[in-house]
Amino acid sequence: MILVLFSTWRWPELKTWDVTIIGGGPAGLSAAMLLGRSVRSVIVIDEGEPRNAASKAAHGYLTRDGIPPAQFLQLARENLQAYPSVHWQKGTAVHAEITGYGFETTLADGQTVQSRKLIVASGMRDHLPPIQGLHEAYGLSIFPCPFCDGWERRNEPLALIGHGRKTFEYVKKLYNWSKDIFIFTNGATAFDSDQLDEMSARGIKVADERIERLISVDGMLQAVVLADGTSIARSGGFLADTGAREASDIPARLGVPADQNGKYETLAHGKTAVDGLYIIGDAKNGFTGIVGAASEGYEAGTVLVQELALEDWDRCR
Repeated sequence: MILVLFSTWRWPELKTWDVTIIGGGPAGLSAAMLLGRSVRSVIVIDEGEPRNAASKAAHGYLTRDGIPPAQFLQLARENLQAYPSVHWQKGTAVHAEITGYGFETTLADGQTVQSRKLIVASGMRDHLPPIQGLHEAYGLSIFPCPFCDGWERRNEPLALIGHGRKTFEYVKKLYNWSKDIFIFTNGATAFDSDQLDEMSARGIKVADERIERLISVDGMLQAVVLADGTSIARSGGFLADTGAREASDIPARLGVPADQNGKYETLAHGKTAVDGLYIIGDAKNGFTGIVGAASEGYEAGTVLVQELALEDWDRCR
């Protein structure tokens, strides 16, 4: 079987897979590889809209630092060609229910998949603030994560868009890469006096005015223009909050509770209170990066192989 970037085909009728994986990013594909190498049947359902699609390069993964995200996924899928028990399906999983044999997952086109176990690795979906010019620069010179893209913007004049406690904690990290930081609250209630004093002592400036637009050239940020017409030159930027929300509500509808921050509650290895259901990667943590996501996929895969093997062992009694 040859895997292409997005192939669509029908699976054998009435087949029950060992594992269904919702989401074909680093977490889901890493789990699929471990399961495939353990001669387990796996179907990966992916809608083809990776969270980091706007980015031109992914960083921090040994031997693949700076690789375009699409190329990383393509290489991962090519690796999976070696394991014929791993199958790929382009589509959107819209529903799942618990059955006598495990789970039945329904796709948007009405097709259903039966499996003994279910992994949700569908990630998060970002909802960026409505700022004119943001989409043109996002992923090119404005980013959500300094661990991913701070090196390329080190010592540059940076814009940090955000307000409140979350932004205050964020700027403490961003200060590691650059001491020239200007915070833009976009008209929101900003910081208390103690926070302002701490930032001022470190040369960090704050603008409370609404952002009129961001000026960029070929995606490279040039300036932040405020509602009063003031233009502040910046060559890179970060968002303290991307408005990220779970890409799938399937775990919630299966009975997995969320914590006070809206993240699904999980146990060790991505297990949940629902027997046989795992949540890994950004869907579990909000953000893990490709290294963390791949690691969680590998970890969940090893635990699932052991579960399946023990279940099969016990059936032979």
